[in-house]
Amino acid sequence: MSAQVAAPKRGAGNCATSHDGAADERRRIAAQPAERFAPWQTVVALVMAVGAVGLAARHWPVLDSGVDRLAVADRSWLLLAALLTLLTWGCAALAQQGAVGEVLPAGRLVTVQFAASAANHLLPAGLGAGAVNLRFLMRCGLASGRAATALAVKSTAGAVVRIALIAVLALACPGVLRLPSVGGPKLLVGALAAGAAVPLAVLLARRTRLRRAMACAAADVRAVHENPRRAAALWGGSLAFATLHTGVVIAVVHALDVPLPAGRVALAYLAASSAAVLLPTPGGLGSLDAALAWALTTAGAPGSASVSVVLGYRLLTVWLPLVPGLLVLAGLVRSRAL
Repeated sequence: MSAQVAAPKRGAGNCATSHDGAADERRRIAAQPAERFAPWQTVVALVMAVGAVGLAARHWPVLDSGVDRLAVADRSWLLLAALLTLLTWGCAALAQQGAVGEVLPAGRLVTVQFAASAANHLLPAGLGAGAVNLRFLMRCGLASGRAATALAVKSTAGAVVRIALIAVLALACPGVLRLPSVGGPKLLVGALAAGAAVPLAVLLARRTRLRRAMACAAADVRAVHENPRRAAALWGGSLAFATLHTGVVIAVVHALDVPLPAGRVALAYLAASSAAVLLPTPGGLGSLDAALAWALTTAGAPGSASVSVVLGYRLLTVWLPLVPGLLVLAGLVRSRAL
């Protein structure tokens, strides 16, 4: 005697996914008592809240100094910079949606990007934002491998967009980028290191497990570009994200009345933010600050004005959203959205 089992209905708030195993896993998790999850999630939420208060107290002199410097700046340009900062999280969400095939909940996706930007200032090399987004994608039903691939696709698109913008602006503003001279011995060492890395990469690629993972990643990349809407979301979101951050710096430059053309400012910021990746620090703190101040000074801004621009940019994109972002992250963890 055969029994018919009714297919479970999908909730409107769940992410669309074609993997029945992932759906069964989510139902199994939801069926378990909440008390099993409450302790560690409560601890993480409290740690985030305490950390937010501690960071605010520790860096209060920086915040206070930044507010004093910006108090005499042009308010209309600062308002524009703040608006552009708010839009960056929406663009990050758009790029992340373009990197996956499943439809993610839009409101929660934007909220996660806001929380991830705060987490990114706690761990170096983007590990904070990556961990938050990875957890969110897995909660939406993606397997860990596919979620990691989606993050890699988004990061790669962002890097390609930055390189393309730098190339275009370098042609439009010749003489702004001044690369340090590299001697013959250093070039030889670099060439030998690159030559040794090629056979190592080939040997690693021949390993069965790695080859299978690379094949899955390549399939996901092809799937992104076979769908025009997904490709437009990925590349459009990545381009808008880099452009908006550049716009924030330009707006702060105008607010402080620094005599520097917008093209030079954009090239200085993109080059500095790309170079800061070579020295991974939490959120680029320290490395990006020094690189951006040096780049603005090289582009023609006075030294003191360059420091003020960097401080204003950091205040709008890091210090003011940091505590709210950590509190939102704590709320997401407490509500089991992550």
